[in-house]
Amino acid sequence: MRILLLGKNGQLGWELQRALAPLGELVACDFDSPGELAADFARPESLPGLVARVQPDVIVNAAAHTAVDKAESEPELARTLNATAPAVLAAQAAARGALLVHYSTDYVFDGSGSAPRDETAATGPLGVYGRTKLEGEEAIRASGCRHLILRTSWVYAARGGNFARTMLRLAAERETLDVVDDQIGAPTGAELLADISAHALVRTRAEPALAGTYHCVAAGATSWHGYARYVVEAARAAGQPVKVAPDAIRPVPSSAFPLPARRPLNSRLATTRLQQAFGLVPPPWQQGMARVLAEWFAR
Repeated sequence: MRILLLGKNGQLGWELQRALAPLGELVACDFDSPGELAADFARPESLPGLVARVQPDVIVNAAAHTAVDKAESEPELARTLNATAPAVLAAQAAARGALLVHYSTDYVFDGSGSAPRDETAATGPLGVYGRTKLEGEEAIRASGCRHLILRTSWVYAARGGNFARTMLRLAAERETLDVVDDQIGAPTGAELLADISAHALVRTRAEPALAGTYHCVAAGATSWHGYARYVVEAARAAGQPVKVAPDAIRPVPSSAFPLPARRPLNSRLATTRLQQAFGLVPPPWQQGMARVLAEWFAR
């Protein structure tokens, strides 16, 4: 099996390189890859040539425009990266009979209510990022290619910047922290996503009927405030430099931090379909986070 991975240098792409390597010949690319292996999503017309050169059996797309607020001021670029380029990949996958694995987001929903959404729930993105990611999903489904679309939320990794790293830095600098408590979701490790992706793509190649859209997040849910408290208390217990007091991480509403893009308040995603199809049980979000924190603290 030959696998073409796009977006290799992002948080998810980095973990996918590890998880996909044992499955066959892996060709991993990014926009700054040398010469003919460059995967420039800002130039979707260049992607068919890349696919033709690699001739993959599986295309895994971990590239996207993920700067949620910036997308509001550059909607055309966001659409090119999140919708047009995936549509081109889907057409190439359909023509070759290849499997396309693509990642989407809780932002395709409006975040209303408090119940976890399943894959059949009505979409209703609140901003450019969510709209363009939904357009990408729809283009892939319309192409007729065999695909796995994995919707996820609140992705973090041991590598790169993320919310947990920011909280640890601020907790070492400040005596109080104000953190949003009315947005609820599941922090999901890139490592978990990559491992589930590897398992799911092998199964789907063997059983094409498994193709489709799945929600893929860690189990449980918390607010950004609860997430911050967990991270800071773990740091305190590990003897890391923490200046903020245990009761000085203050919950505030989203309105306390006005941003260009609206965030969904309810990002809970139900993973029942994923569990039933692939026999996988996502672990609690705390498990993955504890592992990453232990790795950071050991450095």
